[in-house]
Amino acid sequence: MKRREFLTKSGLVSAGIVASVPVLQAMSKKIASNNMIHIGVIGTGDRGGGLIPILNTIEGINVSAVCDVLPFRLEKGLSKTENKAKAYTNYKKLLNNKDIDAVLIATPFNTHAAIAIDAIDAGKHVYCEKTMAKSLIGIDDLVKKASNTKTIFQTGHQYHSSKLYKHVVEFIKKGELGQIASFECQWNRNGNWRRPVPEPSLERDINWRMYKEYSGGMAAELCSHQIDFVNWVLGENPKKIMGTGGIDYWKDGRETFDNIHLLFEYPSGVKAKFTCLTNNALGDYQIKIHGSKGTILLDYTKAWIYYENGYKKELADVDGVSGATSNTHLQGKGIPINISHINPSKQALVDFRNSILDNKMPVSNIYTGANTAVAVQLSLDAMYNEEIQYWKESYSY
Repeated sequence: MKRREFLTKSGLVSAGIVASVPVLQAMSKKIASNNMIHIGVIGTGDRGGGLIPILNTIEGINVSAVCDVLPFRLEKGLSKTENKAKAYTNYKKLLNNKDIDAVLIATPFNTHAAIAIDAIDAGKHVYCEKTMAKSLIGIDDLVKKASNTKTIFQTGHQYHSSKLYKHVVEFIKKGELGQIASFECQWNRNGNWRRPVPEPSLERDINWRMYKEYSGGMAAELCSHQIDFVNWVLGENPKKIMGTGGIDYWKDGRETFDNIHLLFEYPSGVKAKFTCLTNNALGDYQIKIHGSKGTILLDYTKAWIYYENGYKKELADVDGVSGATSNTHLQGKGIPINISHINPSKQALVDFRNSILDNKMPVSNIYTGANTAVAVQLSLDAMYNEEIQYWKESYSY
């Protein structure tokens, strides 16, 4: 079911609420009894294991279970709960635990849809790491399941929860940058992504990001965050996607590209470029939004605005903009956009908690996640098949 169909049929367009109050009361009875959401983390590798300490700092959340198929990762994840959580090697057994209210899925990309669907069937709220699902079929199957449930589903595009990013989006939508012309996005690193493997049989389990069967490579692991942001700013899905890439530096048997270059064209005429490198880290992560009145430069947690000549406003007239310090990364001086905010990953998990307690659709939901996932899949098709990909109406959620 598409987002517009779901909201229209449920009569919840203005409220953004998924379930009725009686249903909410029934679902929240156990949580309300002790004001605690018990969560299970499925996948305790770099991302899932890295989020456990953050979850431990959020009031009202208790990491009650952890799951991983690799014993050393499961042990490490368990240690981050001070060995208080229950440990599982089979996620279905975790889902059978009636004391678990929600799950965080941080497993290989190709497993997201199946695990999330099983979790929904088990009545669990779901936080599914980006990219939401692999393949157009996997995306559609998950959307259909999540659209017909009373549980909360949040996609792990954490910058969608960032108060800084939200402010920048509102700033742009108010016309402060004038007419938007283009986006330049990059996420460059100098490293091969490869993890040490204790024995050859574990190569694909540990280095799954290197293999097409399991992974969407850098498009899914990195670019997806910035694709999600551009879609959010424009309120559009791309109409045309072009791309190229290659294995040009790390010639170690991997299948996914070690550099990618994507170009999106949107219905409004705006173009967006996405670049990821693994053998040059200059600039690291950044997004540039070019408008007729100026440019905004975003990194993980900071932002600056560079006004075009004749458009610079008095600082007092621009909400959230301060001239206390400057950034000279670009020609001229950028004025910092100072907005109080916390780590985006923590904010996203706080939002997940609040969405469960308030029974409200998250801002990074099944539909925004699905549209970004489709764009990622079309990007992979464009690069691997060396063909321009065109967005179809049936792809939109």
